[in-house]
Amino acid sequence: MDNQLRWHNFYREVSQPKIDLTKACLYFAQAEYPDLRPQEYLKVLDTIAAEIEVQLPAERYPLKVIQTINRHLFEIWGLKGNQKNYYDPDNSFLHRVLERKLGIPISLSVVYLAIAQRLNFPMQGVGLPGHFLIRPEFENAEIFVDPFNRGEILFEADCQQRLAETYQHKFQLDRNWLAPVSNKQILGRMLNNLKFIYLHRREIDKALSTMSAILKLEPEKTAEIRDRGLLYYQLNRWSEAIIDLEYYLKVNPSSDDAPIIEVLLAKMNRVS
Repeated sequence: MDNQLRWHNFYREVSQPKIDLTKACLYFAQAEYPDLRPQEYLKVLDTIAAEIEVQLPAERYPLKVIQTINRHLFEIWGLKGNQKNYYDPDNSFLHRVLERKLGIPISLSVVYLAIAQRLNFPMQGVGLPGHFLIRPEFENAEIFVDPFNRGEILFEADCQQRLAETYQHKFQLDRNWLAPVSNKQILGRMLNNLKFIYLHRREIDKALSTMSAILKLEPEKTAEIRDRGLLYYQLNRWSEAIIDLEYYLKVNPSSDDAPIIEVLLAKMNRVS
């Protein structure tokens, strides 16, 4: 299947005024798994939510709902963080997370958000540096949920401690990091994770297509255009590199890296 066609459903979804996060995650997985049938995995999520629904208490206090979801997802169903193989690309593909019941903080959060949505219990993503949490979408609900750690319930001070554990030093929490993030931002972060995994594994074609998907989602990210152009340059795909790097300079003529980009463009234009 043509690479552009593999991304078709994702591109269509992210062009909508309101992005369906679950569908968009399944659609970008189709780039890696073209035979994937998203509807099958949407039904899996429907089934899990229905099983939790009958366990919910009559009085749906946020803490009680979270505890009920946690018990089913992590104790009964067996969802957990992939500690052993954190950088496996499958940790970022929603259907593989559901099949293997393994994921990383952001993909496990997507599962949790999908279940909460089906239970009419609104929750939001929280994009900490190096970690991802979710929180109830209620006024004054100052609690956070960590799906990577079996749905552990955290308060603000715990979030600071979690960052200190992640970075192995004392960390001053910026309260702006606790603000909810949009579906678009969640998708951008997931794709960015995949991009770096592919680059580390030297799967360059996959990295390039992921970068193009990031730009479809966030076309204003000119640094991403520059990085794609530099990657094209390294691969001797100079006609594509020239397009990206010339556009980057047009938008950022006074950037610190402009002189270096100009040298590369001059070299490519001389040869071409």
